[in-house]
Amino acid sequence: MNLNNRKFVAVENKNGLSSNETIFCYFQKGSTITGKYNGGAILEGSIIGKQTSDSQIELLFQCLTKDGELKVGQSKGLITKDQSGKLALKFNWSWLNGDLSDGKSEYVEIE
Repeated sequence: MNLNNRKFVAVENKNGLSSNETIFCYFQKGSTITGKYNGGAILEGSIIGKQTSDSQIELLFQCLTKDGELKVGQSKGLITKDQSGKLALKFNWSWLNGDLSDGKSEYVEIE
């Protein structure tokens, strides 16, 4: 499963900053994953990571919030596909600065 040119939005994100107003745009070449995101509480964000198996990914992410806060975190995720062929992402993540909290989040692919 490849994330190249796919967009996602959060459907669940406890303790996190992203919301259903945050759009994530992913790009992938081989196992290398990059991305950008913004919207909601996030002014700008970027992602770098790798696909470790057909359905598993590891990401580092950073963002600047609309409140001017810089945040950085890490996540491990699972890629799944629904019956219509749309992808979904499920993450266990943690902040690497600030309060060092962690959480779980789920994202669905959008057009």
